[in-house]
Amino acid sequence: MNTVIFEGIGVAMTTPFRNDVIDYGAFRNHIEYLIENDAQALIINGTTGESPTLRAEEIRELLRVGVETVDGRVPVIAGTGTNSTSASIELTKYAEKIGADAIMLITPYYNKSNQRGLIRHFTAIADNTELPAVLYNVPGRTGMTIEPETVRELSTHRNIVALKDAVGDLEYTREVLALTENQDFVLYSGNDDNMHDFVKLGGKGLISVVGNIIPGELQDVYERIQNGDASAQDRFNRVMPMISAVQVDVNPIPVKAMTAELGYGNNELRLPLIPLENDALDEVIETLRQFREGTLV
Repeated sequence: MNTVIFEGIGVAMTTPFRNDVIDYGAFRNHIEYLIENDAQALIINGTTGESPTLRAEEIRELLRVGVETVDGRVPVIAGTGTNSTSASIELTKYAEKIGADAIMLITPYYNKSNQRGLIRHFTAIADNTELPAVLYNVPGRTGMTIEPETVRELSTHRNIVALKDAVGDLEYTREVLALTENQDFVLYSGNDDNMHDFVKLGGKGLISVVGNIIPGELQDVYERIQNGDASAQDRFNRVMPMISAVQVDVNPIPVKAMTAELGYGNNELRLPLIPLENDALDEVIETLRQFREGTLV
């Protein structure tokens, strides 16, 4: 199996709503925008897509429409992980049936687990599919982590090929890279703000939030790093104000304001998430405007 699902920028897509209904027209248009602007993969039904508030039938339709619209132009990675192993297996089988290219599996949340339970959970899902699986470690949201030794053990499974590392600690990244260097296994950053340093360490790219808006600019940074171009850091510094803007509140609240500004659905979220207050909204939209005009400093 080719374990490198993509290199560079994968976009953790937002889910657009109008009047609390998924706006599939906006979703399709956003997919076209992302592919035209050099996104290397699309991640559908992740945290940025407000997956915890999507109903089961909505998730299936969102994945189906996404795969159909992309039509093989870039990999589609379906977020099929939950805190229920059996539910994750069922959704994974559906994703495989409709033609998704890979799956992303979050660590179990609320009921959590221990490391032995994590191994059995991820292994059970991976045993029930032929799709490559990306593990997703984001302890700030789930209350637990995948220890480096656990990643090493899981990396020996033929279908577990990558880790989305949203720990935010490059020492963790270094340790995982060292432990998996003899495996056919890759790491993607899950934090926009550490992309430059993460890729320099040996990561294969970024699964991005701000990539919903500027995938091409981020892909350019990635390629400059890979080519040893000294301008990569400067290019990354230029996009940092946009990264900071999508971090002014809980993800995906700020980026949803930006996608709405671009015309991909309303600035509408599902409770318990609520839109930015007016002052913060004005600042985020002004950052976007200045970036697009090339006047942001």
